Amino acid sequence: MTPTERRALLIVNRHARRGEEAADTAQDALEAAGLAVFRFEPPAEMDCAETVRQGVIQAGAKGGVDRIVLAGGDGTLNAAIPGLLDAGLPFGILPLGTANDLARSLGIPLEIEEAAQVIAEAEPRPVDLGEVNGHRYFNVASIGFSAELAGELKAEAKRRWGTLGYAIAAFGLLRRARPFTATLIHDGEVTRVKTIQVSVGNGRHYGGGMTVSEDARPDDGVLDVYSLEVEHWWRLVALIPWLRSGTQGRWHDVRAFRTTALELRTRKPRPVNTDGELTTHTPAVFRLHRAALRVFAPAEGEAD
Repeated sequence: MTPTERRALLIVNRHARRGEEAADTAQDALEAAGLAVFRFEPPAEMDCAETVRQGVIQAGAKGGVDRIVLAGGDGTLNAAIPGLLDAGLPFGILPLGTANDLARSLGIPLEIEEAAQVIAEAEPRPVDLGEVNGHRYFNVASIGFSAELAGELKAEAKRRWGTLGYAIAAFGLLRRARPFTATLIHDGEVTRVKTIQVSVGNGRHYGGGMTVSEDARPDDGVLDVYSLEVEHWWRLVALIPWLRSGTQGRWHDVRAFRTTALELRTRKPRPVNTDGELTTHTPAVFRLHRAALRVFAPAEGEAD
């Protein structure tokens, strides 16, 4: 690779909602934006993190790359984190998923051609990572309602209905939701709560339209936490506009705070949803990794 050549390793998740037909489009868009592209086609059984590692190795044999481009959704990005950390290269996002929450949090356009221009022209920005029980994540980790929703929301429904799939699955689950008891330990405080859901956000958006906090950013150096301490399921319906705008912390039965570390305990193990996938169970220990990766995204003011 010459000093002036910009060369991207392109990895396309063909299982993403728009992935099967987007591989050639993604490569064409990156090349039109001025990037040389090395496209790595992994074996079907290879996971995303290993795909990144092997892609970098094979690209190195062909002259090397100076950036990694992931074409997929939030699940693809989450699964790629270990490989991105090992590679040490800045990465770009071509959004192909259902919700594309990280792209929206960073102000990355959802059209492939426009996102490719960002990857070619923007300076890489630092981005934080959350971690729960050793599993790192970009957007949010949740215990309670949204974790149960992730367990019920099937991949086929997401592909068929898009973000509407979240609403369909949530409607079916809503009336069965029941509060549970949790202990929150952070900043020298121990608080016992009865809650429907506890969310620990590193980014801004999650769940196909929800917002962790109105001023949250994936590079602000804090975790935004909220606990929905409502008694009846219909209160969640009333909260939806506030959850979408990130202003739910203004309600008296919603606990909201910021921290950099949190331990959450429950009476029995409960699943933890990280960026849409169930990855671990309580007890859950959360940490923040400041500026752990670099991503091609509009400057902060442009993203806002």
